[in-house]
Amino acid sequence: MSGPEILTFGCRLNTYESEVMRGHAAGLDDLIVVNTCAVTAEAERQARQAIRRAHRDRPEARIVVTGCAAQIDPARWAALPGVSRVLGNEDKLAAASWTPQAMAGGDSVSDIMAAKETAAHLVTEFSGRARAFVQVQQGCDHRCTFCIIPYGRGPSRSVPVGAVVEQVRTLVASGYNEVVLTGVDITSYGPDLPGAPTLGQMVRRLLALVPELKRLRLSSLDPVEIDDDLWRLIEAEPRLMPHLHLSLQAASDLVLKRMKRRHLVADAARAIERARVLRPGIGIGADLIAGFPTETEAQFDDTLGFVTDYEIPYLHVFPYSERPGTPAARMPAIPVEQRRARAARLRAAGEANAARFHASFAGREISVLLERGAQGHSEVFAPVTLRGHEGDETGGRLLPARVMETGAAGLVAEVI
Repeated sequence: MSGPEILTFGCRLNTYESEVMRGHAAGLDDLIVVNTCAVTAEAERQARQAIRRAHRDRPEARIVVTGCAAQIDPARWAALPGVSRVLGNEDKLAAASWTPQAMAGGDSVSDIMAAKETAAHLVTEFSGRARAFVQVQQGCDHRCTFCIIPYGRGPSRSVPVGAVVEQVRTLVASGYNEVVLTGVDITSYGPDLPGAPTLGQMVRRLLALVPELKRLRLSSLDPVEIDDDLWRLIEAEPRLMPHLHLSLQAASDLVLKRMKRRHLVADAARAIERARVLRPGIGIGADLIAGFPTETEAQFDDTLGFVTDYEIPYLHVFPYSERPGTPAARMPAIPVEQRRARAARLRAAGEANAARFHASFAGREISVLLERGAQGHSEVFAPVTLRGHEGDETGGRLLPARVMETGAAGLVAEVI
């Protein structure tokens, strides 16, 4: 097999970083890179399972483990059968880590908390993907009580606007019609850069300087941190897709305070209401944790009621997962089965909301980013199946279509 096989777990930032590593390690054969995630115990379990499977199927290959889980507990991952090297989150992005000489050396895990800036990397292709991801920010200065990620990613640091523009311009020249700006906490973008640009100011400059970019999306946003420039773009910039994904986590003020979040329920409500006034028909998504320690049935009902009342269609729901070393892991726990049951109820509410939201697009014209086969996504990030496009491999094209059927799972449309 020529070049590395890369197994990516977790977030869009990991997806971006896997492509950086693919470029650095392009000349290395018989290499498997496992880019881990530490958000939940399940994510770590899946990565361990993938390592065991890779070692069983390709015993001659070297296995390099990296990512957040490896950064936080390198010895644990180094001890797995078949693992030849562990790289930290900073180390994995350095070209010097992937030379034959470096590969013959031992583990390399730098102190992530000492990181002061994040280097820019030019990526020209995202293997097998129709949309491209661009890192604009790295790390997090906040300490939510449930979250281990700051210990895997280090302090918040921003990519200079010029480097973001250069990366996006390169990707558009490579044929990408849609770019997603990603990071660990992208609404914290800018204070460490000259002039302290906000996220909205950076996005405005990016869109002005790369007029050939057709579609831009943002990854999860903190509802209380969206700046005025970004709100203006949400209202007036057609190339910024009408899709807002909020890092909500819960809709009970007491639970949010115990999580040490920066917003309260009223802040989330205002953000959703403002987005819908400025951009009617906008797709709203939210991250939610079900069964956070101490969460009562009444507090869960508050979150469920909020999801229903505000008709949020696109939910990423996670049953709470203890992360060793975090304050929440020491709080009184909710039984695991109860967490799973609450997560299922939230997902069901999200599906009902999605069915109603998608029904509003019946008969309407949409623009679809074709991804794989006949599948794609519309501007609001509704999943779309295109009739008559089975087997079409030209992912990445933008196609005009008319919605013929709707349901909780998405839209069925025909190309116009």
